[in-house]
Amino acid sequence: MNTIGENIISLKRELPPEVKLVAVSKTKPVSDILQAYNAGQKIFGENRVGELLLKKNQLPGDIEWHLIGHLQTNKVKSIISSLSLIHSVDSFRLLKTINDEALIMNRVVSCLLQFHIATEETKFGFSIEEVLRMMDSEEFSNFRSVRICGVMGMATFTDDKIVVSSEFRSLAGYFRLLKERFFENSPEFCEISMGMSGDFRIAVGEGSTMVRIGSLIFGDRK
Repeated sequence: MNTIGENIISLKRELPPEVKLVAVSKTKPVSDILQAYNAGQKIFGENRVGELLLKKNQLPGDIEWHLIGHLQTNKVKSIISSLSLIHSVDSFRLLKTINDEALIMNRVVSCLLQFHIATEETKFGFSIEEVLRMMDSEEFSNFRSVRICGVMGMATFTDDKIVVSSEFRSLAGYFRLLKERFFENSPEFCEISMGMSGDFRIAVGEGSTMVRIGSLIFGDRK
């Protein structure tokens, strides 16, 4: 059985150089995160605000923390100064809250727009129609404290690779549409966050620039 460090090294060898690895450390102890860090991993993804803040205070300061889970508006103020990237902006209301709080703190917060691409109703996310309406709105054009860096999505939890591939292809298509219509002159709009332990190879094949991997690094969660 490989160590956490060996898993990190193996994954980085497999991933194309332009694809970033986000090590999903939710529920894992600080000691496990340190093993990954010591193997050269600097980007970690957490689902819960409280858990992320607790771990951040115990770990090296050069770690890049990404929030990948659903973010409630009442938690925005406590977390935005600790994050490099929020993957899970899934509503206009949440984006507005992030902008308003960041404005008070004199910060600009990097965000991805989360799309609902799966068949499961339980997953969060925008539709492409909602995002297009938002982008065309006057209120969005006045936002100064959020930086939209790309898109994120989660495929249906299924063994059917054709379904998963199709959903990832849809997300990459949304990225291209938004890039052409709204972000042509914005080099920071460059990320497609898709692919997890079970489907990251399909995601990379469909154009992912950022994969979120937990169990292949840290082992299965209890």
